[in-house]
Amino acid sequence: MEKEEKEKGKGGRRKKMRFAIGGSKMKLLFITSNEHKVREIRDLALKMNANIEIEHLRVAYPEIQHEDIEFVAESSAKFIRKEGLVGEEEPFFIEDSGLFIHALNGFPGAFSSYVFKKIGNEGILKLLRGVEDRRALFKSVVAFSPKGFVVKTFVGVVEGRIASEIRGSAGFGFDPIFEFGGRTFAEMSVAEKNAVSHRGRAFRKFLNFILSSASMREVD
Repeated sequence: MEKEEKEKGKGGRRKKMRFAIGGSKMKLLFITSNEHKVREIRDLALKMNANIEIEHLRVAYPEIQHEDIEFVAESSAKFIRKEGLVGEEEPFFIEDSGLFIHALNGFPGAFSSYVFKKIGNEGILKLLRGVEDRRALFKSVVAFSPKGFVVKTFVGVVEGRIASEIRGSAGFGFDPIFEFGGRTFAEMSVAEKNAVSHRGRAFRKFLNFILSSASMREVD
């Protein structure tokens, strides 16, 4: 059974996008400005043999500043819905993540995006110069809004350490200094990173939820 897909409404607003069920691929709308994140979830969906197509949409919305990442993700999803940036009943998801460094009392945490833009990886390494405790964790939150102001979150966490230097050329953000199993995320392929990363874990929970929803009745 195939249901109608999205169209643009008046003023450029998007009308409701329904899922293609059965022989056609199921479509999910991912709102993000980060191409790397889109590549990661598309690669993961392919590896899971999920009959899902990830549609990428760039929509500008303010970065909510709050120490709780789950609050940030949920509030951002509700803002997108409230401002009519997608159709009232159009399903979509976003993702927020943060790096929590033990020796810095959890900094930069939910402010990771802002901190990276300001001081980058070099700045974090400078803050940890001479510090023996390199423990850190990455946390990812996927916020899925099936319709209206309903938002469901999926959390992924990975523990690792901050490397003593920048290593690797893959990935993005703090990947070159976050070490897991002796390698930084920037030294891993997309598939290798997805297998162990915070975002890969959150994305898997999300995709499994979508796939387990009987014919998508819960989100249609």
